[in-house]
Amino acid sequence: MQTTKNEIERIWLILFVSGMVAVISTLGALFIGEVMEQTPCLLCWYQRIAMFPLALILMIASYRTDRQVVYYALPLAVIGGCIAAYHSLLFYNFIPKTIEPCGQGPSCSGRHMIIFEHIPLPLLSLAAFISIICLLLPLLKRKVL
Repeated sequence: MQTTKNEIERIWLILFVSGMVAVISTLGALFIGEVMEQTPCLLCWYQRIAMFPLALILMIASYRTDRQVVYYALPLAVIGGCIAAYHSLLFYNFIPKTIEPCGQGPSCSGRHMIIFEHIPLPLLSLAAFISIICLLLPLLKRKVL
């Protein structure tokens, strides 16, 4: 089946927007860690391991308009999203502190996990991963939108 010009433009837009979400998330994580000097907890590191490559992979895929990227970017986003969901549940005390994976070092649910006085970092990470997942899911279909 031939891909139309309109469908190619939609694929490019989906990949570009999802790539920008990953790039902005990556830059935000680097800013919080390096400029604001907030040491990331163990779960933050795992989320970074999932998000940082997504920024590069999705931006290259948008340049190439490569819809096949969904097969390796989507699993990475889902894994990162699961870690971010677990981290958010820890932050909001839905999971007992005894199950918290952070030993010595920064806490997964401390007050330093909040920016702009109201927004928890684990929730921002979860929102970014969910956004990327929702943007990439239509690429699994034969026709995009």
